[in-house]
Amino acid sequence: MVNSCRKIIISIMAAMMFLTFSPIASFKTEAASIGESIVTYGEKFMGVPYVFGGTTPNGFDCSGFVQYIYKHAAGISLPRTTDEQYNVGTSVAKSDLQPGDLVFYANTYRKGISHVGVYAGGNMVLNATSSKGIDLVSLNHPYWGPKYAGAKRVSDEAQTPDWFTDIDKSSSTYTAIKTLSDQEVITGFEDYTFRPNEKVTRGQAAAIINRVLNIEPKVMSHFTDVPKSNRFAYDIAAMREAGIITGFADKTFRPEAEMTRNEMALIIKRSFDLNMSQTAAASVSYSDIDASHWAFEGIVAMAMIDKTGIFAGDKFYGTHHATRETFTVAIYNAMNAK
Repeated sequence: MVNSCRKIIISIMAAMMFLTFSPIASFKTEAASIGESIVTYGEKFMGVPYVFGGTTPNGFDCSGFVQYIYKHAAGISLPRTTDEQYNVGTSVAKSDLQPGDLVFYANTYRKGISHVGVYAGGNMVLNATSSKGIDLVSLNHPYWGPKYAGAKRVSDEAQTPDWFTDIDKSSSTYTAIKTLSDQEVITGFEDYTFRPNEKVTRGQAAAIINRVLNIEPKVMSHFTDVPKSNRFAYDIAAMREAGIITGFADKTFRPEAEMTRNEMALIIKRSFDLNMSQTAAASVSYSDIDASHWAFEGIVAMAMIDKTGIFAGDKFYGTHHATRETFTVAIYNAMNAK
């Protein structure tokens, strides 16, 4: 009876830890408004100067800016001119504006619809102004307020991207990321981003690998800095017992510490029992490691099975932090190694 209860408790804890892991459980789970993602992306260009006819971060005009951020933040193609943009989407009452809605103004530098911005929330519009470049302007601004001409919302279907907005489908790492995302091994975030350059912590690494290996630990408590309430406790315990990710001499695991590429190579080797051939060792010529390096066999094995080219080059950069992209590729390669 005691053992049965213990198993139930462990199962519940594992489920809770999985749900509290920061990335979403699948690509299209209750996502934050794509409009908010467009605004967040657009705000990165605050201060970029106004250039008539401009369509790039070197300088934007109003419709060029809106077209650019919709395309790059959400994969949504809008027409080029303000007049054309006014003809897309569904009209929205001023009282119902939501972040990402197109806001139009009339009779500015010419008669008729002549200016467009993106509603940013809080009664503010993100747009390309001739005086300050990309700027946030109040709907009640003394100049812009009286010229308000209406708003449009691009259809909800169009605003739901079919892929992460920060991973190009032509990228060499696309297949690896899509495969592991579809399998919910390593997933994206609620704003439809994958964040390929975000660092991977030791705790996250344990959770991600255990989603592939599904190891059930026998002892939940071991490390002094990993209480049973820790969101990664179950997976950390599993990795320790399997000898894949061990702790430190002071009996800590340091779950929030960011993992290096050297550490990544070693744990991927241990996780998938990768073996280094002498032929591979001779063909891998990283100038920043040699055969005496503690992660040498793992590094060579990872380079040998790489299907993406992400580990190509004359240096491995092992002391650099492992990113979500490189970690995903490393696992994908290992899962498909022959």
